Amino acid sequence: MRYASCAVAALLLLFTAASAFGQSVVEQIQRQYETITSFQAEFVQELGVAASRESEERRGLLFYQQPGLIRWETQTPEKELLIIGSEEVWNYFAAEETAYRYSSREVLGSAMVLRILSGQARLDEDFLTEEDLVAKNGWRKIRLVPRNPEPNLVEATIWVDEQTFLLHRLRAVDFFGNTNQITLHGLRLNPPLDPALFTFTPPEGVVVLDNL
Repeated sequence: MRYASCAVAALLLLFTAASAFGQSVVEQIQRQYETITSFQAEFVQELGVAASRESEERRGLLFYQQPGLIRWETQTPEKELLIIGSEEVWNYFAAEETAYRYSSREVLGSAMVLRILSGQARLDEDFLTEEDLVAKNGWRKIRLVPRNPEPNLVEATIWVDEQTFLLHRLRAVDFFGNTNQITLHGLRLNPPLDPALFTFTPPEGVVVLDNL
């Protein structure tokens, strides 16, 4: 996985919430996502490379269905499809006629960014948190430090709607200082999603590199 891996394996210094109100925000975020069975949204992903100071913006669609099914469809500047099913993961590059297959358990085990986006991460158990006490422009900011840091995610910041407690933006930083910021737009909760969105059959002629 390459570009999508920045979303999969990008996604926290000891932070503690200073007030009971701050802690309750994390709890309300967790409760909100526990009620969601599916969602879809448009995303804008901004990738920053610390060493070269180069950046790239990518846009596409994100679909999520309980229990843990994800479709991450990058549309610009290059088409890329990432599908996380119950047993296997597909990462497909149409222009290269190449598809990669992985074990779902292996990918989700190190894909904290996607786990945060989909609400599968336990903010109250997986992270130490620090929350801004005052919302700005309707968004409340929460800084996250993983209790068990990964090379692909050493710290993160999320912005949630102060009324609905739904995720609006996630900014993750890896061990090398590279950044991965994902902003969601047009979030729809619990839409009926076609099961076919979370399956993939390689088109004829596509080279499959199997990593199961």
